Amino acid sequence: MKIRIKGNSIRFRLTQSEVKQLCETGSITETTQFCDNIFHYQVKLIPSLKHLKASYSNNNILMMVPEDDGRNWHHEDTVGFEQEMELNDGKKLHLLLEKDFTCLENRVEDQSDNYPNPKLQH
Repeated sequence: MKIRIKGNSIRFRLTQSEVKQLCETGSITETTQFCDNIFHYQVKLIPSLKHLKASYSNNNILMMVPEDDGRNWHHEDTVGFEQEMELNDGKKLHLLLEKDFTCLENRVEDQSDNYPNPKLQH
C-alpha cells in the first residue's frame, strides 16, 4: 500500500493482493517506523458509511470506505473512489483510494502485484 500526501490531499494506492485482502477481511494496515515512533496507515470498510472519510490520530491515518462500495471491489473494474471531505474550518480534504497500476516507465520497485496498466493493453 502506498500513500501520497500533498497539502489537503491524500491518495492511497493498493496492489491486487491488498485490494483482495480489504474485500475479504474488511481492513488493511501498513506501518512505517521512524526511530521511536511508528506511523500507521489503514483502509477499512465501514458499514452504513455513505462516502469516503478519513481521520488522523495517534500516528494513524485511517481511510474509511463504505462497505457497500468496497466489499466487491476486487471483482470489479472500478479503479477507485474519490471524495472531497468537508472539514470543521470550512476547508476540504481531497481523498482518493485507487488500484495501483504498473508504471508506464521502468521503475526499480517491485510491481509484480500491481494491476496491469490499461494504457499498455491493446
